[in-house]
Amino acid sequence: MEMGLLSRIATNDGHGENSSYFDGWKAYDSDPYHPVDNPNGVIQMGLAENQLCHDLMVEWIKEHPTASICTKEGASQFKDVAIFQDYHGLSSFTKAVAQYMEKVRGGEVKVKPERIVMSGGATGAQEIMAFCLADPGDAFLIPTPFYPAFARDFCWRTGVKLIPVHCKSSNNFRITREALEAEYKKAEKSNTRVKGLLITNPSNPLGTMMDKYTLEELLQWTNEKKIHLVCDEIFAGTVFGDGAKFTSVAQVLEEDTSKTKYDPNLLHIVCSLSKDLGMPGFRVGIVYSYNDNVVKCGRRMSSFGLVSTQTQHLLAPMLADNGFTSKLMKENSKRLRDRHEKFTLGLADVGIKCLSSNAGTVLLDGFTSAFGKCKCGR
Repeated sequence: MEMGLLSRIATNDGHGENSSYFDGWKAYDSDPYHPVDNPNGVIQMGLAENQLCHDLMVEWIKEHPTASICTKEGASQFKDVAIFQDYHGLSSFTKAVAQYMEKVRGGEVKVKPERIVMSGGATGAQEIMAFCLADPGDAFLIPTPFYPAFARDFCWRTGVKLIPVHCKSSNNFRITREALEAEYKKAEKSNTRVKGLLITNPSNPLGTMMDKYTLEELLQWTNEKKIHLVCDEIFAGTVFGDGAKFTSVAQVLEEDTSKTKYDPNLLHIVCSLSKDLGMPGFRVGIVYSYNDNVVKCGRRMSSFGLVSTQTQHLLAPMLADNGFTSKLMKENSKRLRDRHEKFTLGLADVGIKCLSSNAGTVLLDGFTSAFGKCKCGR
């Protein structure tokens, strides 16, 4: 009886909360590992959460009390923050986000504040992409392995499908034109309309970065097919290791000075502050599109999951502080490198090999402390 009273979304399992991915979260919540109090507890392996530089941000907040309306120094701004703000966002915030995005991308990309669309985290940003680019039943190709929650973010409420493009460990999971063509043709035969390709760079979960040649190939292929390329770059500032340098797909597009090699209307970037700054609780997701209609529609949709004005007010001066962001990015990279080295050495001691990586997934305090006592975790 209840099935007939509720919607299909309310009665299906498209969210994925009943999957093993979320079972792990629940197990950790009920029995979390602690090196002293609960050494036999569950270690959280399903959450990439950057807790490495919160101390630097706390220090900045203390030194800039006017950034918050919850301090004596900043309370005078309460009214301006509390009243209605439209879904374009505070101009100070979008300018600061654009500045920070340029910095993370090594100054190789020009980011325009007027193209920034806000959302409630990268989850909301991905859903905006799906709603803007595809209709129910349409599909996006996605290379494997991929972040399992994309099935929720991209598909659950939109009715869009994901078609895995199988990549092989023999070439370090590099996506090839042959693999893309094979899955594209299969979709055509099944009368499934492919609207785009969804990639992550740096890769989640591999922790590797795509080189410029690969990005050029993907842009060229999607342009040949006249389909969209959506690049999730939420780990763009989470890069470590000697000589590690992130290349954004936006750089490849902008280096086409003739403006004829690639169609900018087919390129869209998703990012957030959840990984680079370790702020998933702030729910700051960004869509950056070169397509005017996507920006227009995305802003309308963002009214369903807008970043709070209080959050924008606090983060705008922080992200605009060039000295602070330089310090933060440098220290974050150093701490990531040290954490990665400690963790992979611990795994090596128990005979577990790791894929060579220099970006992306961050290891939790409890996770590495399990290998910190005697390296083997025993």
